[in-house]
Amino acid sequence: MTARYLQTPIMHRVVEHNGIVYLGGVTADDESLDMEGQTRQVLSKIDGYLEQAGTGNTRLLTATIFLTDLTLKPAMDLVWKEWVGGCDLPTRATVGVADLGGKALVEIVITAAISSLPKS
Repeated sequence: MTARYLQTPIMHRVVEHNGIVYLGGVTADDESLDMEGQTRQVLSKIDGYLEQAGTGNTRLLTATIFLTDLTLKPAMDLVWKEWVGGCDLPTRATVGVADLGGKALVEIVITAAISSLPKS
């Protein structure tokens, strides 16, 4: 079964299928913020999207992070580490891109499980 949440003119922000939640790329609303501020805003939005789908950041499977300036990666990493905490870290890739539109510095794509993953 597939559930879709938060439709925009071009996509649903969240799609859940077979216990997996897929989030489309999330950017900050306030593009005047620096990398740390934009990352905090993006992760706060992701928290809301995950909650709506019945999951949270402790159930992340994978993340892809797009940055317009890889020299700002340490500022993004600082906020990311605070947000993910603990040891149940997802796989992650950080990719440098030329442009995310407007003055966006960071865009994050997340996949998460609905229920806890079994411990290995």
